[in-house]
Amino acid sequence: MTVTQSEPAVSEATATGGLATAVRDCGIAHAHPRPTGRDQYTISEVAEHTGLSAHTLRWYERIGLMPHVDRTHTGQRRFSNRDLDWLDLVAKLRLTGMPVADMVRYAELVRAGERTFPERQQLLTAHREDVRQRVAELQSTLDVLDYKIEIYADARRASERF
Repeated sequence: MTVTQSEPAVSEATATGGLATAVRDCGIAHAHPRPTGRDQYTISEVAEHTGLSAHTLRWYERIGLMPHVDRTHTGQRRFSNRDLDWLDLVAKLRLTGMPVADMVRYAELVRAGERTFPERQQLLTAHREDVRQRVAELQSTLDVLDYKIEIYADARRASERF
């Protein structure tokens, strides 16, 4: 079972086509899109698609962030589209600064099933508040930069008049 299999059947994220679609439509532009009609990828293909190293993918699996990846009869990992969707979500969570321990906890909750919806919501809500605070701090910093840039632009325009 992959992590996203126990996501809610209907929620704000899934109302328009499932978590996989919601994650895929979050705006990640991949340099190498998935081949259409395929659902089996080697670790090197996944590494190329996600920008993660094979070492990182193996580490994610080892710590429980990337649970059960299917394997061939020779033991080689075979990732599915569902696994790639999960990795897209993990990339979003990493981008927001979510600690790895919280991402692993979220993965554990997802694997535990629907009874963990309230805990998942609480974890994500708390993290969203942290992200909003950082966005506000960055916006304030951007306002200062804009102000300073405008000072230099005004000075340049004034010197060009003479």
